[in-house]
Amino acid sequence: MSVQDILINWAPQETRVAVVENGAVQELHIERTLERGLVGNVYIGKVVRVLPGMQSAFIDIGLERAAFLHVADLNPGPKTDAPLVPIERQVFEGQTLTVQVIKDAIGTKGARLSTQVSIAGRMLVFLPHDNHIGISQKIGSAELRESLRARVTALAAESGKDGGGGFILRTNAEEASDGELADDIRYLRRTWATIRERATRQPPCTLLHQHLTLAQRVLRDLPNEHTATIRIDSRMQFEALQAFGGEFTPGAVGKLEHYRGERPIFDLFGIEEEIARALARRVELKSGGYLIIDQTEALTTIDVNTGGFVGARNFDDTIFKTNLEAAGAMARQLRLRNLGGIIIADFIDMTNEAHQQAVLAELKKQLSRDRPRTTVSGFTPLGLVEMTRKRTRESLAHMLCEPCPTCQGRGQVKTARSVCYDILREILREARQFSPKEFRVIASAAVVEMLLDEESVHLAGLSEFIGKPISLSAEAGMNPEQYDIVLM
Repeated sequence: MSVQDILINWAPQETRVAVVENGAVQELHIERTLERGLVGNVYIGKVVRVLPGMQSAFIDIGLERAAFLHVADLNPGPKTDAPLVPIERQVFEGQTLTVQVIKDAIGTKGARLSTQVSIAGRMLVFLPHDNHIGISQKIGSAELRESLRARVTALAAESGKDGGGGFILRTNAEEASDGELADDIRYLRRTWATIRERATRQPPCTLLHQHLTLAQRVLRDLPNEHTATIRIDSRMQFEALQAFGGEFTPGAVGKLEHYRGERPIFDLFGIEEEIARALARRVELKSGGYLIIDQTEALTTIDVNTGGFVGARNFDDTIFKTNLEAAGAMARQLRLRNLGGIIIADFIDMTNEAHQQAVLAELKKQLSRDRPRTTVSGFTPLGLVEMTRKRTRESLAHMLCEPCPTCQGRGQVKTARSVCYDILREILREARQFSPKEFRVIASAAVVEMLLDEESVHLAGLSEFIGKPISLSAEAGMNPEQYDIVLM
């Protein structure tokens, strides 16, 4: 049975969370303060201007720019085909409204608002101004959809005087127990009650409810029966999480601990090294084999190689054991790197069908511990396994890295000789259009060195052919492919 520990490293600029199972890091979550958006936040807004021609209004919610409310986002309740009541008949300047940000400000445009507040939980989304039960389209079975709708309807009715409002079941509610659904209903209704209570005593332009921080979402979403501890290295955040958990997730508070050690919590448990390894292209296997992981815009490919593993009695056994180990490592890397979308796994070719099925079963078993939904097909005739994994947030590499400024993400640059020949062709092209006294080449040190050494004959021949001198200048700041040709 797996034992789970959750480690939270908090700093004013960044929160990082590691989920460790049986001593191995399985998931990493990162949130940066400056990159947190406002989507989901609820405010008391004050109408500062109504624009009948645009059927919109500008609302002051305390930000630098007034936010934007369109008439289509004004009417609470389910959408209907009835004509919208004009906005000038619904709001007026100076009026206060409870509004929620549904789109962050971009450039000169202010944030977009809605009065149709929705509050997301772990399994459900609560719609205070609605009364219907909706089901995610990704829950495909009609029988299951009806069963879930009936269960949530009954659980919502049982929750007592706080009843009312509607719910949308998210995809991860598909296998939820009645207890988990009931906990989510209570949490969401308590949150909405707190928002309403604050709205009665706070002035306009006040934040009533903020989308949960990463640490709060961890306390709400990640703990389960296998979780032993939730350790956080900030006393202030520990106390804040205790208060939050005591009100909304009492079952997780008992597992919360304040880490007081002198060494950084991520250093103590080797998380920093795991982050570095999770950004590498190559993943070593204990047997001596390895994975090569390439993430592209369209899909992610994972290639399995035997490497130095030759320990089995015959080659088929070597391949089988490498693939079996790779299946477990692959599932872990998907979680650790948060890779989503289409994933193609290229296992080493196996002629034994029983070996193929065993590797496939191991892969599915390891992926069953993953929260985002995954689907795995069988082996194709080419020996590939196609998978999909639901995208829940940016991958680790996209969050922590950016394309290399030298190669622009290609992973390779032209050789110095190739750049030399580009330069010689460009000089010839320029000489046919212009007649300067001299051509000066400014390029990287490696390119200049090659032009002066191995390509000096070709450079001298070109200079003689065009009848102009060609001088060279090395520029330390230039990347290998950059160069300038100056007409003197």
